Amino acid sequence: MTKRKPKSFLSLALITTLLLSVFSGTASASSSSTSSVSAAAATGQAYVDAMQPGWNLGNTLDAVGADETAWGNPKVTKEFIQQLAAQGYKSIRIPVTWDSHVGAAPGYTIDPTYLNRVKEVVGWAMDSNLYVMINVHHDSWLWISKMESQHDQVLARYNAIWTQIAAVFKDKSNKLMFESVNEPRFTDGGTTDETKQQQMLDELNKSFYKIVRSSGGQNAARPLVLSTLEASPSQTRMDALYKTITSFNDSNLIATVHYYGFWPFSVNIAGYTKFDADTQKDLTTTFDNVYNTFTAKGIPVILGEYGLLGFDKNTGVIEQGEKLKFFEFLAYYLKQKGIAPMLWDNGQHFNRTTYKWSDPDLFSVMKAGWTGRSASAESDLINIKKGTAVKDMNVNLNLNGNTLSSLSVNGSALVKGTDYTLNSNVLTLKASLITKLISSGKLGVNAVITAKFNKGADWKFNVTVYNTPVLSSTSGTTSSFSIPTQFNGTTLATMEAVYTTGGNAGPQNWTPYKEFETTFSPSYSTNTIKLQPDFFKDVNDGTVTLKFHFWSGDVVNYTITKSGTTVTGKAS
Repeated sequence: MTKRKPKSFLSLALITTLLLSVFSGTASASSSSTSSVSAAAATGQAYVDAMQPGWNLGNTLDAVGADETAWGNPKVTKEFIQQLAAQGYKSIRIPVTWDSHVGAAPGYTIDPTYLNRVKEVVGWAMDSNLYVMINVHHDSWLWISKMESQHDQVLARYNAIWTQIAAVFKDKSNKLMFESVNEPRFTDGGTTDETKQQQMLDELNKSFYKIVRSSGGQNAARPLVLSTLEASPSQTRMDALYKTITSFNDSNLIATVHYYGFWPFSVNIAGYTKFDADTQKDLTTTFDNVYNTFTAKGIPVILGEYGLLGFDKNTGVIEQGEKLKFFEFLAYYLKQKGIAPMLWDNGQHFNRTTYKWSDPDLFSVMKAGWTGRSASAESDLINIKKGTAVKDMNVNLNLNGNTLSSLSVNGSALVKGTDYTLNSNVLTLKASLITKLISSGKLGVNAVITAKFNKGADWKFNVTVYNTPVLSSTSGTTSSFSIPTQFNGTTLATMEAVYTTGGNAGPQNWTPYKEFETTFSPSYSTNTIKLQPDFFKDVNDGTVTLKFHFWSGDVVNYTITKSGTTVTGKAS
């Protein structure tokens, strides 16, 4: 491991010990240096450990537009920051896009009103005892990406921005971090050569480092966060960042990457509807590599953003139980690897005005993951087809080291041995219980069974009565086409699209299974399945067979015929 000079991460106790050893002559220069580096790494790790858990103030000060409300979120208030801290968060990443608030060359002066606003929000966060990270955010693709063709202009603007930021915040405590640039990319010049892109990033980072470290005050030892190209955790890009960080010989540097899950699962495409072995393997491999590249070598790591990509369209893109299993396992694995996670929230999770979680069960799983593991089950769906004989149902539990404490419905405890049995990790729900729970005969969720465990979050089973869905004939256009659908109590998992003449239809035609929400979107309130314009952009004229897979296990075929912009559809 390349040695890095210890700075402010060194504890007072360690400094005292080292001084005593030097003056007493009990430590050689070599052993003292080795101990210093090792201790600096440990204290750097303690810094990111203290940050956990973290949260992102997304789509706010990073919004591209007139002000922080440009992308639909309300102005940040002091009360909101306090409420966020009250949820148990220890750190906040405040992404900032400076682009439209920066004056012309050569001064590139940041609008004082905007800079003061950033300073105000940072102050509120630090007053709430949060660790804080600020950065240069969407500037990465707005203009920094043009560095190859506009080298001098981009570098001058970047340097001017960080010179001003460093001056304004130099007296803030080291609970404030600077991140040089979010998801850096340099593709607008036409280059696909990653070596060239990395060279440009290195040039920016060296300039950033020099500006901050020479700006005085707390900046001499402030924690600085450096990203891989595009914040990707690919091995090549992490190796390049490792080389960059070690070249500075500075113990106050932190590596960062982003992670939005195994891509097919994260957007629900190619049939990856479940948190399966492939999805879990992608997660473990990714963070094993992150750990081995950085953490194991004394460089602390912040997972600057995490979530699921499908959330950008709709948090329902991923089925609820599968979503919860992903977040539970991710929290567990990151904790094992000593990586500090920061949830990406662009307003879809923690409401900025009501201070309520849009999905309390998701928050419960995430919160439990801060200290331990939660149990889950192979599914959160108990499906019973209407009119069929009810039988005992076995469900495999993922106990994750916990034990089942109780089952209840609407607060009323179920009786072990009568309503259910448990044999190792197999939970059996008795036919008599299920019959009672579905006695109303209505389609859809009839009851929710809440499983409590000795530790961690609850797990909820949705007892659902369904019939095979019915899709009706209709007509429309490529810009507006919705299939009338009687969902009959169940919900849609995925859709396949195949030409009747052979071959996969629609975008990403390497798979018949299309991307949820991007190409098709169910609406349970209007009883329709909409085929999106983005689906038809890549559909040839002719006939396509659609297969709609539902969580009940039913598969319903439907045929559409496209001619120009006209589309007709009928049940197969």
